[in-house]
Amino acid sequence: MKTILKLTIICTMIFIADHCLAQNVHFIKNGVIEFEKRSNMYALIKKRITKNNETYMTQAFDNYKKNNPQFKSAKSTLKFNSEKGLYKFSDDVVPPNSNWLNNNPIADLKNIVGTDFKTETSTTQKSVYEATYLVKDSIRRINWKITDETRDIAGYECRRANAIIMDSVYVVAYYCNQIAVSGGPESFAGLPGMILGLALPHENITWFATKVTEITVPEKELLPPAKGKPVDNAGLKKVLMAAMKDWGEYAQPDLKAFSL
Repeated sequence: MKTILKLTIICTMIFIADHCLAQNVHFIKNGVIEFEKRSNMYALIKKRITKNNETYMTQAFDNYKKNNPQFKSAKSTLKFNSEKGLYKFSDDVVPPNSNWLNNNPIADLKNIVGTDFKTETSTTQKSVYEATYLVKDSIRRINWKITDETRDIAGYECRRANAIIMDSVYVVAYYCNQIAVSGGPESFAGLPGMILGLALPHENITWFATKVTEITVPEKELLPPAKGKPVDNAGLKKVLMAAMKDWGEYAQPDLKAFSL
């Protein structure tokens, strides 16, 4: 009888302790997240080498590796509150690289994404070659599969989730439920917390948070982009398909990049 009583007391104390800890957890609902996007240029360039171009491409690739780092990086920020978010790249001037192999649509992609979490809509400014489009549509629906794997990112414990988008693009995301906003970099969202780490392994691109600052963001800094020709996702796809109809297999990487 005494043993049962002791076990009951211990279990009660554990329950009370866990309840108190849960009450003391601080949830972030507004702030600024700094991200670093990294593109594996060696892998991206290697994919462009085919039997038809290997004679000159292999030599060009070898020269590129002698004079350029493996990874191209870019800084971006996500400003957010519980209702809205604005993701954009920094305005830092990067010295131009004259090597034509350094140009790659998915590595150079610098969308500005305004998200309304309340209405579940987004407004994205996309530069497609010489044109600029303003894509207004619903937030992308992603069928995430949450796993038990965790990872520390920018000082926050994040849980891994996997998904397939656009029929073939494999996505790995790490979200933090302590940041109680269902957002993330680019157009990725839909998890029970903020995405602080994102990888497209087969596309050789990653986005990882480097710093999270809890701060009240002025409403004017959360206004969606307004520049560009208005279209929705279906309309932009039609434009891209028409422009690349004669590109054959070479169209796929660009289509993926501009559809993210």
